[in-house]
Amino acid sequence: MPRIISFMHVSLDGFVAGPNGEHEFVSIEDALYDHIGKRIRETDTALYGRVTYELMENYWPTAGDKPSATKHEKEHSQWYAMAHKIVLSKSMSAVGLSNTTVINESLADRIHEIRQQAGGEILLFGSPAATHSLMQQNLIDGYWLFVNPIILGQGIPLFYDLNDKVKLHLLNSRQFDSGVVELNYGVD
Repeated sequence: MPRIISFMHVSLDGFVAGPNGEHEFVSIEDALYDHIGKRIRETDTALYGRVTYELMENYWPTAGDKPSATKHEKEHSQWYAMAHKIVLSKSMSAVGLSNTTVINESLADRIHEIRQQAGGEILLFGSPAATHSLMQQNLIDGYWLFVNPIILGQGIPLFYDLNDKVKLHLLNSRQFDSGVVELNYGVD
């Protein structure tokens, strides 16, 4: 059964974005991109909230075609074109979207249906609101976090309005030269 893994960059004080959704705090380095890209390429399904999906859809389909495209942009653009996308949205329709499933009602039931299909892990990219919805229904199986060496003091928290405590176990960790620390947790 495919596991849902939340993939997030987070500040040391637990924010996934600034107060207005900004992500300028995220540290970027080639080794980090290469590491993340390797795992993403092992996944065939991406899960997004509507806002993140629209950002991705406006950028990745053509990002690798630009003459100035980086290695990362080329690789991720190719992966994005092949990946099945699942979007949590109450306002979107899947009409006219290729290789995309839109979930707009019965979240737990629809996720259960998707998990019954063959496939590997499902990576939940960013999408704080979608992450919070899945957390509240205990539908996340793991957290793949990249803790950035910054304290924001305010913003959009990763862990918000949980019904119960969630016990985790550390699967692995890694430190990058930029000071970013990868923490990969499974949910008990």
